[in-house]
Amino acid sequence: MLLRIDDVRRDFGLLWAGQSLSLFGDQFMKLALPLVAVTALDVSPAQAALLPFALFLPFLPLGLPAGAIVDRLPRRTVMLVCDGVQIAAFGAVWGLLATGALTFPLLLGLVLVSGCAVVFFQVAYSSYLPSLIRDRERLHSGNARLALSESVSNTVGPMAAGPLIQALGVAGAVAANVLSFAASVLSLALIRHREPVRQAPARERGWLRRDIVEGLRFVAGHPLLEPIIACGTSYVLFLSMLETSLVLYCRDVLGLSPQWIGVVLGAAAAGHPIGTLASARLVRRFGAPRTLVGAAVVSVAGIVSMPVLGTTVGAAGLVAASILHCVGEGAFNPTSLTLRHTAAPAALLGRVGAVHRFLIWGAVAVGALLSAAATALAGLSAAVWIGALGTALCLPALVRRGVRAAAFGRRGAMSLCDGLPAE
Repeated sequence: MLLRIDDVRRDFGLLWAGQSLSLFGDQFMKLALPLVAVTALDVSPAQAALLPFALFLPFLPLGLPAGAIVDRLPRRTVMLVCDGVQIAAFGAVWGLLATGALTFPLLLGLVLVSGCAVVFFQVAYSSYLPSLIRDRERLHSGNARLALSESVSNTVGPMAAGPLIQALGVAGAVAANVLSFAASVLSLALIRHREPVRQAPARERGWLRRDIVEGLRFVAGHPLLEPIIACGTSYVLFLSMLETSLVLYCRDVLGLSPQWIGVVLGAAAAGHPIGTLASARLVRRFGAPRTLVGAAVVSVAGIVSMPVLGTTVGAAGLVAASILHCVGEGAFNPTSLTLRHTAAPAALLGRVGAVHRFLIWGAVAVGALLSAAATALAGLSAAVWIGALGTALCLPALVRRGVRAAAFGRRGAMSLCDGLPAE
């Protein structure tokens, strides 16, 4: 038994380390891609906003089928293949950029290829951990640690990316992202754990459609998962409008250099670790539903304050509001993920995760497109204001059905491991 626990810790450590490095590399690209477009390729800010759209667009046609396919395959193998595609895609971006052969249509196409790999990777990744960690309390701890890595990468990554771009140029940031995917491949390859063979139904004619429908029906009928995912979808739709415009907003409206933009983005994300580390204690004290509602309120309050303080106080006000927003988001994310892991049967984890990713990441694509339209029609400031105010719509989407009954009823202190409240 001790050996098994040690093996689990070793394998989780590899997963945690590899994904932490990969997330760190992603932050380089978050800052580098719009700068590649507007500096190296000389495109407009509105065109640069199409890059996040291209990255997340594949979630719309592929998000739901990916869940049905991943539920029939070893998830670690899916992640390895997808990381290989990412290395090839961003390696091509780096090579073309270094030789001066990169064009904006080529960049869009390679980002689109990367987005297709992201779809399958994220569906497999978000449903892999429950097969590695069976204990529910340890599962929440694992989700919190992975979320903490994302928080730290959001904080440190932009701060490191700014000086790196200043010193080596945008090509250096692209190369760093390629190396981070290579580290992810190595860590996944070293994991010894193998998932138990799942007895999936035979692939009869129409199996893909039936599997997709089964996942959709489960989520739509679940009293907790449906309002949580509906909340996340509306929240991310408008947040992506703000975030798509934020880098160029800082440069063109606030007049910040790439180095200071990295400082602003990194410092703003400092709230994530606070919320993530507090999430387990909050769940134990208040229950998962109340924690989710409180975290959503804090996050929306911070986001709405961003353009207010940004225009009146300046960069310092933008950072302060963003920290508040990230505290709420840091508490919300691991709590909702663990609830999804414990509420869904093992055979449906991929499809439930796919429904979530399809809606959430599809909303990122739509939000990026709306940001491009708003920027072209009304400017960067308008896109930021619309995105900030729109996130408030996530609150009425969340406080419904089982979440409302559990958060405000007699079972408000329900934990992640308790049964579901009656609707």
